[in-house]
Amino acid sequence: MTARNRIRSLLCKACSTAVLIALVSGQVSLVQAGPREQAKRIHDRIAGVPPSESVLDSMTSMIPSNPEGAAFIAMNDPAFYNVTLKNFAAPWTNEAMSKFVPLNDYIATVIGVVRDEADFRTILYEDVLYVGAPDLNAPNYSTNDNEHYEWLETQAIDLSNKDHLIRQPQSNYNGLPSSATAGVITSRASARAFFSAGTNRAMFRFTLINHMCNDLEQVADVTLPTDRIRQDVSRSPGGDSRVFLNNCVGCHTGMDPMTQAFAYYDYEYNQNTDPEGESGRLVYNAVGETDPETGTRVKAKYHINSATFEQGYVTPDDSWVNYWRQGANRRLGWDESMPGSGKGAKSLGKEFAYSDAFAECQVKKVFENVCLRPPSSSADSSKISSMAAGFASQGNLKQVFAESAVYCMGE
Repeated sequence: MTARNRIRSLLCKACSTAVLIALVSGQVSLVQAGPREQAKRIHDRIAGVPPSESVLDSMTSMIPSNPEGAAFIAMNDPAFYNVTLKNFAAPWTNEAMSKFVPLNDYIATVIGVVRDEADFRTILYEDVLYVGAPDLNAPNYSTNDNEHYEWLETQAIDLSNKDHLIRQPQSNYNGLPSSATAGVITSRASARAFFSAGTNRAMFRFTLINHMCNDLEQVADVTLPTDRIRQDVSRSPGGDSRVFLNNCVGCHTGMDPMTQAFAYYDYEYNQNTDPEGESGRLVYNAVGETDPETGTRVKAKYHINSATFEQGYVTPDDSWVNYWRQGANRRLGWDESMPGSGKGAKSLGKEFAYSDAFAECQVKKVFENVCLRPPSSSADSSKISSMAAGFASQGNLKQVFAESAVYCMGE
């Protein structure tokens, strides 16, 4: 080796050593970050904005003995509700899963339930809606547009203020019987996104994605009965029955019996003059109302393409059954105290909300939102399990935000 090469080699080793020392030092500084740095990190992660000096002082004083209390102080910042939670819930309201959508009744209801520390599980089944207070003089809530919520957003109304965003029975606003309401499932925004056109399977699929953290491919099970699969599903796609048995069955055996819960719902709009459904509305066939095409309360969309396989299941009402309580999808952790069947969206929403998968899904979403990364280690998994157990007993999502922020405050 020439003298020049020996010098180059020594310089490279020295450089590598310096980089390693710097990295280790950086890691140590993160682990040993003082209470003030940790308090600021908690606030930044929760609210997305830096704290004032007085708030930072209060949080810093709590870090040694009550770090979760410091996190709750951070959640007093209006930005937690107006920005963090808005962006957190927005992707659940559209098929593109975009957070760049206007405030709507779905998002506002999620914000309100979290703010008031109500049981978060109720967003899938309770007669609940959050609206702007009357004294704000906002446009009235309408079943045909989103102007009420867009006004709240453009006027920068503080949604953290309980006098501005108030809890109301959903049935007072959308015309549904209270028994037919199912939280955000029957919100106007959700109906526009997932009940419009189609066969209402979209509502089932996106509820599964957004609130159970599973898509259909992840829960496919070809071992279950096929008796509730509708007529519109071909039993020999492309002339090959094996495709049906080995693929289609996997999703439809579980999905179709549960999607029956939505049989009386539709989202009506003029596809010619309003192709995006901006002026459409959620409609529901109540007792005594019948669809002219089916002759029952079942919406016509449940009989679409009935000639595809005439021997298939003909939906008679909104009775549903959860076949996933058997087979591989028992892993979703269904509540054994519940019957696993029922009528309508409300009871199906409760079936989902009281599953282990629902609790774990909410916790994972909060963890990723606050820690800016997915759980990846055994310690992370243990923390997720612990938080999910606590959430399953109380349903308080603010507690999950607090615990996640404290867990990641050293990162």
